[in-house]
Amino acid sequence: MKKNFYFYSACILLFSMLSCSSVNVLNSWKGDNISSIKDQNVLVIARTNNTSARIAFENEIVEELTKRGIKASPSFNKSPEFNPDKKITQEDEKKIKSIIEANGYEGVILTVVKDTQELTKTVTDGGYYAGSTYYGYYPRYYHGFYGYYYHPMAYSTLGNYVPETSTTYTSKNYILETVIYNLDEPEDKQLIGVVTSKIEDPSDLSSASKQYVQAIVKSFDK
Repeated sequence: MKKNFYFYSACILLFSMLSCSSVNVLNSWKGDNISSIKDQNVLVIARTNNTSARIAFENEIVEELTKRGIKASPSFNKSPEFNPDKKITQEDEKKIKSIIEANGYEGVILTVVKDTQELTKTVTDGGYYAGSTYYGYYPRYYHGFYGYYYHPMAYSTLGNYVPETSTTYTSKNYILETVIYNLDEPEDKQLIGVVTSKIEDPSDLSSASKQYVQAIVKSFDK
């Protein structure tokens, strides 16, 4: 059970993620009282209005917590509507508090998108000869100096020329911040863990959750 508190490795990703995209932990911190969460009832919250992403990643987190012997529940079936851009009102605070108290939650995992970075990339291909077999023609291919000097590209041993092409595309990187709270602690000690990660060019929900979980596990397993 000593690794139980690494449950927040399953922290919520708030958007889709490419199966080959990368997840990098930028920074992490854990308090001295981090292990206090391992026997608690945890509520997992994703602050996003993307319902599909929210359900997928909250479920993934809950599954990871369960594997580690921690009781946890997703928030989407208790508070189905969630607009991260909306300013939280007192009424919203009361609703969240009532959900926590009614279900006996003692810990909370909350993830938000801190920043997005849109990048433009250009990939160049071609500009070479395909099917060439230089090594089989040394030194015959090169002949004398003058023959090669005047006609360096005239011999079929170079193969077929592949024209150079360039493809430009845009991608998005997302910066996530996940915070872990133990609600049984005094208010100034409730924060027991923080992890900041970058997700590069996401698009597949299923792959996203698994990669994100593994990246955070490694971060807190050091």
